[in-house]
Amino acid sequence: MLTRYFLFGLLLLASPLLAQKTDNPPAEGFDMAGSDARAVQIADEVMAAQGGRKAWDNTHHIAWTFLGFRRLHWDKWTGDVRIDNLRNDQTILVNINTEKGRVFRNGKEETNPDSVAKYVKQGKGAWINDAYWLLMPFKLKDSGVTLKDLGEAKTEDGKPADLIQLTFKGVGNTPDNKYHVWVDKATRLVSQWAYYPKFTDEKPGFTLPWTDYQTYGQIKLSGKRGPRELSDIRVFTKLPKSVYTSFERPK
Repeated sequence: MLTRYFLFGLLLLASPLLAQKTDNPPAEGFDMAGSDARAVQIADEVMAAQGGRKAWDNTHHIAWTFLGFRRLHWDKWTGDVRIDNLRNDQTILVNINTEKGRVFRNGKEETNPDSVAKYVKQGKGAWINDAYWLLMPFKLKDSGVTLKDLGEAKTEDGKPADLIQLTFKGVGNTPDNKYHVWVDKATRLVSQWAYYPKFTDEKPGFTLPWTDYQTYGQIKLSGKRGPRELSDIRVFTKLPKSVYTSFERPK
């Protein structure tokens, strides 16, 4: 009887750990076999610090302005994306899953199939880039990603962090990229990243801090990248269908 109670107690103690392992399942195609267990654990801690996997899955619409010149709306549930170029009248409406869309530029809708395909492809590429700048902490266990634990390190402003490396296998527009990501020891939020155009590069193309975390809906997002900024960040539970179907720009 004592043995039974002892085993039951061990199961109770272990159950939160077991639950934690399933709270943030990887995307299909994530390189679990090639990733370091400690790096995967850090990725799960980042997800929890950002609001948790459930909050992320429940987030429906996200809007933001990339570096002051491009405004995006994304329906995370359907894959519909709106990309407004704030420097001219160009608007691209695309579904990133089907890669089909429509284009408005120079005062009219594009009708030439080759032109539409060209700009729709550019629009999806813009979304891939701009979404990664805003949402990378939620994408640490995406398809094709391999995570490596690089130990402890300090950010450029001297704060202690855990350092992980992201590499990619045949995904995205630039699969040869490499990222180093600093995760703050205290908050478990991403505090800095470094971008390497090629995996073999020893020096990064840039190293930038992640600051100005705020809560949007149920999740935390950072808008400051040193001198660069992701602004007008919004999270919506509902948006009119016209946001993703009409060329008229949302107010």
